[in-house]
Amino acid sequence: MKQTKPGGGQTESLYRLLSIASPLFFLLLWEGAVRLGWLDYRFFPPPSTVLTYFVRLLFSGELWNHLSISLLRILAGFALGTLPAVILGLLMGWFRLFHALFDPLVAATYPVPKIALLPLFLIWFGLGETTKIATIAVAVFFVVLITTVNGVRQIDPVLIEAGQSYGARGWRLFQKVILPATLPAIFTGLRLGLGVALLVIVGAEFVASNRGIGYLIWISWSTLAVNKMYVGLITISLLGLLSTWGLEQLRRRLMPWAEDFHGPR
Repeated sequence: MKQTKPGGGQTESLYRLLSIASPLFFLLLWEGAVRLGWLDYRFFPPPSTVLTYFVRLLFSGELWNHLSISLLRILAGFALGTLPAVILGLLMGWFRLFHALFDPLVAATYPVPKIALLPLFLIWFGLGETTKIATIAVAVFFVVLITTVNGVRQIDPVLIEAGQSYGARGWRLFQKVILPATLPAIFTGLRLGLGVALLVIVGAEFVASNRGIGYLIWISWSTLAVNKMYVGLITISLLGLLSTWGLEQLRRRLMPWAEDFHGPR
């Protein structure tokens, strides 16, 4: 049975309260700075005004029209980039042959800014959805691949020896020892990959789209519709927050044994 420290529940509640209070304090500070004239209303509309525009765009369907297409692009690109990255990362981390074959290619291509590949994909695939999805997939692929490889290579040899001493070989060793020990690194890569996907989709929609959150931000800036621009920025922020929360819940379900260390309490 898992034991809890005395007062642990109260401490966790306090941390959750602080997590909610800190962004609220920032919004109140922003609101007050605009109302007092410390920030220019034209370029820094108060959060209350931005929220009004957010609700208006949401119920009019305009925001959902842009958000839905961005979500489809992100999910498709994330899936296409993640699956091969995890498989290849496990192979490169465990088998020296795969590491020798692919590590030089990864080292040579990883430093290239992935958004810089957008013109190349435009030449190959045109202005369709494939261009945006491919750009996201490539960006996510490298992040997940590198974290997965490092996760496998940093497995404690004692775990491997313990598994082998209990008769685990081949696939059974991979299933019972290697994969569970690598899952924390994989989830770190997934979390970073989602952040990269959000960055890339906004950049791609700036250039090669007439729908999406990135397009909404860009066209709002072009027409000086500052409130709508902030709505787009807030929407991207909420996507990042919700995706991180969702991955954290999935991580806790798949790895209940893995406890985060947060330092002194």
